[in-house]
Amino acid sequence: MSQSFASHTQWTPAYHFFTSPLASVFFVWSLVRLISHPGSDTAYMMVGASALVGATAMLRISALRVQDRLIRLEERLRFARILPADLQSRIDELRPAHMVALRFASDAELPELVRKVLANPQLKQKEIKAQVREWRSDYFRA
Repeated sequence: MSQSFASHTQWTPAYHFFTSPLASVFFVWSLVRLISHPGSDTAYMMVGASALVGATAMLRISALRVQDRLIRLEERLRFARILPADLQSRIDELRPAHMVALRFASDAELPELVRKVLANPQLKQKEIKAQVREWRSDYFRA
């Protein structure tokens, strides 16, 4: 299946359908128990549930940050190869979120999109991706 703006979102089943929901259910269950049966045992359980939810969220955020850093590096190399000199000198003006979104643009349309992003730095990732006509798939992001 080829990717497009409508289908590029990827789900990680172990995280999205197992770990995160279970941590959330445990947190809610612990909160209900703390409210209905206050005490040191239920408070301790709530602390553990909070730690589990925090750890689960931080693990996901950390993995996405590493992926974003790698994407930025890959895109900088690609920009240096594809963009004209006037745009290459402005690569540092692009925010990381811009580079992450621009990775889906084909080589042919990349210069035009970079110009649009530099002219309007408030563009969000979703808005940039929506402007891509020739989608360059990325199957490695989790």
